[in-house]
Amino acid sequence: MTAGTALNAERRRVEIERSSEETVDVLVVGGGITGAGVALDAAARGLRVTLIEAEDLAFGTSRFSSKLVHGGLRYLATGDFATARESAIERHHLMSTIAPHLIRPLAQVLPFGPGVTVRQRAAGAVGMGMGDLLRMHAHTRRTVLPAPRPVTARTVLRLTPGVRPRGLRGGMLSYDGQLIDDARLVVSVARTAAGLGARILTRVRALALRAEGATVEDAITGERWELRARSVVNATGVWAGALDESITVRPSRGTHIVLDADSLGSPRAALTIPLEGSISRYIFALPQQLGRVIVGITDEDAPGPIPRVAEPSEGEISFLLANLNRVLAHPIRREHVRGAFAGLRPLVDSGTASTADVSRRHLVSMSDEGFVTVLGGKLTTYRRMAEDAVDSVVSARGISAPASRTTTLPLVRDGASVARSTHADAHTFVAEGIPVTRATVEFAVREELALSAEDVLDRRTRIGLVPPDRERAAPFIEEIVAETLTRLR
Repeated sequence: MTAGTALNAERRRVEIERSSEETVDVLVVGGGITGAGVALDAAARGLRVTLIEAEDLAFGTSRFSSKLVHGGLRYLATGDFATARESAIERHHLMSTIAPHLIRPLAQVLPFGPGVTVRQRAAGAVGMGMGDLLRMHAHTRRTVLPAPRPVTARTVLRLTPGVRPRGLRGGMLSYDGQLIDDARLVVSVARTAAGLGARILTRVRALALRAEGATVEDAITGERWELRARSVVNATGVWAGALDESITVRPSRGTHIVLDADSLGSPRAALTIPLEGSISRYIFALPQQLGRVIVGITDEDAPGPIPRVAEPSEGEISFLLANLNRVLAHPIRREHVRGAFAGLRPLVDSGTASTADVSRRHLVSMSDEGFVTVLGGKLTTYRRMAEDAVDSVVSARGISAPASRTTTLPLVRDGASVARSTHADAHTFVAEGIPVTRATVEFAVREELALSAEDVLDRRTRIGLVPPDRERAAPFIEEIVAETLTRLR
């Protein structure tokens, strides 16, 4: 790598000062997983890159996923074999080479109980078998993702203790990839790009895009200046249409609820539940860090102005609870929900009646102004989206660059550096019962470009998913962030 991977307020200050002095090869607008992926792909080809983000890394949709790196089982069920195949191949790259330290194999259980019809059981078993064929096609080893198999009722209850035992006739067990955290993936991709020389500038908003650069504004100081570039990529997700009027974005809201893991018996596997009457749509109860389980996901049209942060509806929360409770021994009530969050999928409008039917294939297109917009896709396929976007801009703008090499480029690892701290209480938790330490917060500010307590609460950790936890931890985290920022100056 040609530069350090540490991202912080001081590096941001220096690189903002330098950003007006040169013309870069690629200007990337958007700091979600797609934009970070584009920055990494371009930097790995030896191109000069600047990424700007109006808020924080992973501020938008990228932090609100189900955190699955999946092989496209749903797409098989709907006949979209191309997307399923692409997902399986990209999952293989991520779990085998790019980020095995950020992804673990996740057991998934489809229970054969009264809430799951015979047709759904058969479709699930067949789909899991086809998914295993895709795993083999992608050359993912069985030591990484074991083969699916039928299991007994006893095994179902051992892995997912909350399932109703009465009438249970075993189930199917399969495996997929699960991110430790989706926002951490974005930050790791951005840091890896920074290590290859990319400028990563958060709190810098694009006011106008054109083929040769952008007019931008520092959201902290209010300063405006011009960024010059040989090519520009609009990777702003659901906000892409505000910068490229030729694109019609159809946002789809995906909502999850947050539960305490012990309310479901502290499951060791994800619970897979087909929606009533469907053989292609599921909700999942997914074990998470910090002793939580998230349950999702919905797929609802979200017309109108794009909010800064999407809000779940009570209807969606009720929908998730109703489907979850179909297979549980003890129903989860509304008061058991510790938190809820929603993200907006940046789908390309294809005129279908429901967003659930909109293709998850990504789109790379040239705007009338001469910059490239990349839209759609899935978190799992971010690397391929980025490769296609960079291929497009270097071809359109006549930039000399080698082929992408990100399939063999590992992401930066934190290693023991997270634990480094000058404080005696480095391993003290930020609040009782929340296993996040002072050292973790300091690392977020020193290495991961956290500029505020909000960045730490909501994106570098996921404390903020549970409002009471956020309230208890916020004062200590605000203090640590302020102290660490002062030491960086």
